Amino acid sequence: QVQLVESGGGLVQAGGSLRLSCAATPRSFSINAMGWYRQAPGKQRELVATITSGGIRNYADFVKGRFTISRDNAKNTVYLQMNSLKPDDTAVYYCKADRSRPPYENWGQGTQVTVSS
Repeated sequence: QVQLVESGGGLVQAGGSLRLSCAATPRSFSINAMGWYRQAPGKQRELVATITSGGIRNYADFVKGRFTISRDNAKNTVYLQMNSLKPDDTAVYYCKADRSRPPYENWGQGTQVTVSS
């Protein structure tokens, strides 16, 4: 069993910044890619960014140039630096870890990000 704990969410004004963290406990060498997804009220959960254990990054078009995903493999922790936040970024942000053995997908409980205008 892998527990993912997100932190760093909160309320910010448009144009502000937040840094989200997601720590996997206990540490597991079976974890491959990790990433961030978000879900706004009335919308489907959508990909924000992913990063492999080798450091390959993938971003959704709507966050390119504003968000940066990073990973500390030794700590099994993934980060999401969010700059130039917009009200449309308001959502619950979820951390996901992909494993090479069941359960293949592991989700955190989410952290709320609210951007006011």
